Amino acid sequence: MAEAENLHDARTAPVLVWEQLKHLKGDDLKAWRVSEVDNLRSREERNIDLPMPFGWFALCYSDELAVGEVKPLRYFERDLVVWRGEDGAPRTLDAYCPHLGAHLGYGGKVSGNLIECPFHSWRMEGDGSVQEIPYSKSIPPKMKKPACERAYPTREANGFVWVWYHPENIEPLYELEVFEEVGHPDWSAYEKHEWIVYGPMQTIAENGADAAHFQYIHGVADSPNYDITFDGHKRTAEVHAKMGTPRGLVDGTIAYGVVGAGQPWTRFTGICETLLITGVAPIARDVTHIRFAFTQLKSDRDGDNGGVAKAIIRDICKQLDQDKVVWDRQRYIAAPPLCAGDGPINDFRDFFRQFYAGAEYDKYRESAKTRSISR
Repeated sequence: MAEAENLHDARTAPVLVWEQLKHLKGDDLKAWRVSEVDNLRSREERNIDLPMPFGWFALCYSDELAVGEVKPLRYFERDLVVWRGEDGAPRTLDAYCPHLGAHLGYGGKVSGNLIECPFHSWRMEGDGSVQEIPYSKSIPPKMKKPACERAYPTREANGFVWVWYHPENIEPLYELEVFEEVGHPDWSAYEKHEWIVYGPMQTIAENGADAAHFQYIHGVADSPNYDITFDGHKRTAEVHAKMGTPRGLVDGTIAYGVVGAGQPWTRFTGICETLLITGVAPIARDVTHIRFAFTQLKSDRDGDNGGVAKAIIRDICKQLDQDKVVWDRQRYIAAPPLCAGDGPINDFRDFFRQFYAGAEYDKYRESAKTRSISR
């Protein structure tokens, strides 16, 4: 019997959301994580018409985009095309060719470092400028400038392809954080999991500041003690709690942070050294794509501690499943009646608002004022 099964399991009894999850195993659970939600209510009914945040967001894993490959994607309520040129660099544009509107992601191909339209073979650079028209001796002057509706600064880091999104299309205000563990020979290749959550990024990220929910949604032995720091566009924290594990109660420390709105990371120490890189991106204002990418110290994962290492990942994914049951149908309370023990939720909301901008945010603020006056 595996080590994890021989040890006293001090985790608490199934939590309240268990009734929604207890029949889901294996492929059924994986399918549930990305399926549409039954009886889904509109964003207006749920008061989750929050703006789209700006920042760096994960489009795909690096190993999902080969040299010369073209991918159609949908994020930010926009159709995108991402491709990897012969130089190995990824590039991202809005998907529609500025010539006659063909979708570059369906039938388009890579020509050198350019994207070639399937309709008339116009070839464009990653900034959206037209570089070649095979049947014409000249390029219309306005097409020599960035002609696609939008080009996206694109970077590669931590095994993901990231793009910068801003509603006013301004250049990046900060850079990505790089983690040396990813790809290091002493650390394992990624173990990957994904979810589609029918909620906005703000309410999902707020979970990290909600102290009380850990006990009642996740069944930890007690509510954690927080040490959260807000520093410009970064938020970091250490959470100390007695964690129920297959080894019994353990004094656990979870260090986590987020760079901007869209680059969360978490380190789990004590039982098995584990780094979780979260690739997150808004598909729409009320739909969020979450990818969990785990890497663990090989000496833990492949050694005597292997059973516990795998159990840690299962438990972390189970916690996201438990959160999703709530998130998919949660209504946003703009001015919640918080009490002692809830955690720094308002401080988090003040922090997150810095990632809203543009006309969409102005419209939201006016709507929020109207709702406040009508109460």
